[in-house]
Formats: sequence, structure tokens, C-alpha cells
Amino acid sequence: MEKLLFTGGTGFLGKNVRPILDILYEVTTCGITQDDMIKANLAKEIPVLNQHYDVVLHACGKAHVVPKTEAERQAFFDVNYQGTVNLCSALEKVGVPKAIVFISTVAVYGCDFGKLITEEHPLLGTSPYAKSKIMAEEYLTEWSKKNNVVLSILRPSLLAGKDAPGNLGAMVNGVRKGFYMNIAGGKVVKSILMAQDIANIIPSLVKKGGIYNVCDTFQPTFGQISESVAKQLGKHKPISIPYWVAWCMAKVGDLLGNKSPINSYKLEKMTKSLTFSNEKARLELDWEPMDVLTHYIV
Repeated sequence: MEKLLFTGGTGFLGKNVRPILDILYEVTTCGITQDDMIKANLAKEIPVLNQHYDVVLHACGKAHVVPKTEAERQAFFDVNYQGTVNLCSALEKVGVPKAIVFISTVAVYGCDFGKLITEEHPLLGTSPYAKSKIMAEEYLTEWSKKNNVVLSILRPSLLAGKDAPGNLGAMVNGVRKGFYMNIAGGKVVKSILMAQDIANIIPSLVKKGGIYNVCDTFQPTFGQISESVAKQLGKHKPISIPYWVAWCMAKVGDLLGNKSPINSYKLEKMTKSLTFSNEKARLELDWEPMDVLTHYIV
């Protein structure tokens, strides 16, 4: 069985993909938690690896935080970029893998709204998160070419699954507690991906390589997702409020801080449709993602 090194493998993504990966590979996790098999802070050190790995799944990263200070902004570059550099240095010492899969993000495109955006879209992301991921992509591209490693860059959309972070996690918690509300009928559309689909695509990736958007083929609305979550939790269908009511609530939330259920930043994310095309991955990798509405796990 081939050996796979999984950075960030004990977080949200790891919990959702490990059951599949453990069947396909002999998995070793690397990260900062007590559950990691190799304990290392990639942002600050070159990890000590004791063996060669056939495949590396590099998912360690910083996201889902809006930085307010220079130190918080720098943390994105320390984790997402410097962490990648340090990982590659460690791999060189034990022999480079035949393939590396890097979990990037659709945020690299820098789009606040749009429809079926493809991999050909320029990388215009300006946030620390997006810029640090772009830098990591560029570094890995050169490093992989130099070391003859098959490189795959995945740009996932919103990730769904058990204990999802970000806006989806907030939605699940809101529905569970009974205070989640759709805005203007919940008609906004966002590309979403079941987290375990990343594990399903890896065997094809390590053979071919390339850059791919990964998301659901059926683009559900937030209203449809929230109704599905409510049904799974045995809760009532979320109510819908007019946009102007949400706008007023967001202004109050701005004064309360990030812990508020809604603020202007969250409102913008919740009311602008943003979708991506998965056609390239489906055609080139013979991959079909799961239907989020059917498989969404809360």
C-alpha cells in the first residue's frame, strides 16, 4: 500500500476524508494537534520526516478569519506560504514524492460574485488568504517542475460535511438553535462541495495532475441547503426575512463584533451568488461529485 502524508489531516477536512483515504493509502498526518502522528508547526519549522512518502496531501492552512491587525494578516502568509516552503524542504530530505495534491481555494480568483467561473480566470484575489494561497501555488508549481513531481492544485468551493467551518457551519448552528433566517427567500446560489469528494478524486489526480475547481454540479441555493439541514435536524423550515431587515441587523452586528450572527461582511457573502465550473475535473478526471442536498451531513 502506498504511503500518503496528510498535512492538516486532523482538522475538518481530515475528519471527513480519512475514512476513504485509509482504505486507499497508509496515511500519516502532520500538524499541530495532539492527534497528529507527526507534530510540527509548518509555519515555524521544517518538520522531521522519518520516511519517504509516495503521495502528499497538503491541506494545512489558515482560513475563515477576517484579519484586523498586521500580525493577523501575516499569519496567513506564515501558515499558507511559508508552511508550504517548509514542507517541501522536509520532503527533499527524505526523497520527493511522486505526487503532491495542494488544497488551494476558489478565493484566488478574487471574485465576490459571478457564474460558473473556470480555471482560466485570472488570479485576482487580494485578501491575505487569497494572496498567500496564490504564492503557495506558484511556489509548488516551480518546485514540482524542478523535482519532477506530479502536482495537482484543487480549488474547492465552500466545503460541506460534518462540523463544517465558515458560513455553512454558522448555518447549521443557526438552524439547530432555531434562529437561522434566509434573506429574501434564500435565492442566492453558492458552489458547494462535499468534503469527502476530495478523497474520491485523489486517485485520478496523482496520475494526471493539473489545476481544478471542485464543487457540486448541481448548484443549490442557500434556501435549499438550509431546508435540507433543517430536515436532517428535525427542525422547522427556516423563515425568510426581507433584505432591508437583514441590512438593519447587519449594521447592529457591525457594532457587536465578529461574534454577531450577522454583520455587513456576512450579509454580503450571504446575498451575492458565486458559482464555479467543475467541467474540467469532470471531463479530464472522469469524476462526478456527490449531490450536496442528498449527502449533506450535519
